[in-house]
Amino acid sequence: MIGALLIAVLALVVGGCVCVVWADRGGPRWTRAVAAATVGAGRVVRSYQKSQRRRLGSGGGDGGDDGY
Repeated sequence: MIGALLIAVLALVVGGCVCVVWADRGGPRWTRAVAAATVGAGRVVRSYQKSQRRRLGSGGGDGGDDGY
């Protein structure tokens, strides 16, 4: 069940990326709509990640433990 869900999400991501490239090359109108939705979703995810980093207080490093 989880595997099928992950495959479906992967298919949506790959399809969105294909639409971004196709729309950039002058594809049909529906590819531009899907490309805009894909880019918008990417911006939402990126801003969520930035807010999580700020919330956790990692100030620019890789967040890993150096072992010192």
